[in-house]
Amino acid sequence: DALEPFYPDRAASRILGMGDVLSLIEKAEQAISQEQAMQLEAKLRTSSLTFEDLLDQLRMVKKLGPLEKLLDLVPGMSQVQGAKEALQGKTMARVEAIILGMTPEERRHPEILNGSRKRRIAAGSGVRLEDVNALIMQLHDMRRMMKGVMGMKKRMKHLGKVHRS
Repeated sequence: DALEPFYPDRAASRILGMGDVLSLIEKAEQAISQEQAMQLEAKLRTSSLTFEDLLDQLRMVKKLGPLEKLLDLVPGMSQVQGAKEALQGKTMARVEAIILGMTPEERRHPEILNGSRKRRIAAGSGVRLEDVNALIMQLHDMRRMMKGVMGMKKRMKHLGKVHRS
């Protein structure tokens, strides 16, 4: 299943470290349905991303194939060694284990995660408490970033209306 059609221009781009966005898009279209993409977009717009959404995203990324090969398709990422190491399969497996260690209620409402729940999740998933805390912080950071992006988008739209008048 690692065989794919040969496109000389795409192969040259990969060799030169310029990525292959078209192949990445094709892989994503095969693995992710339009409906899933729309649901994720709606969650991102409202900054209501949950651990269930994060778990769904991890599973979608797994369908795309090994991360090392995916990163080679992204322009500029083939030279960034830290990105490859940070996104290795072990890291993804650890994140998945942490999320699966949560109850469905905790996945949907991460704000209820207190100290004892975090310790239970860490013990159940075989990771350190710091790993659980780091994942919770990542989700909060993602929510905050999306809220900022959506706010900026609204401000830009408003500025466009003001300048047209």
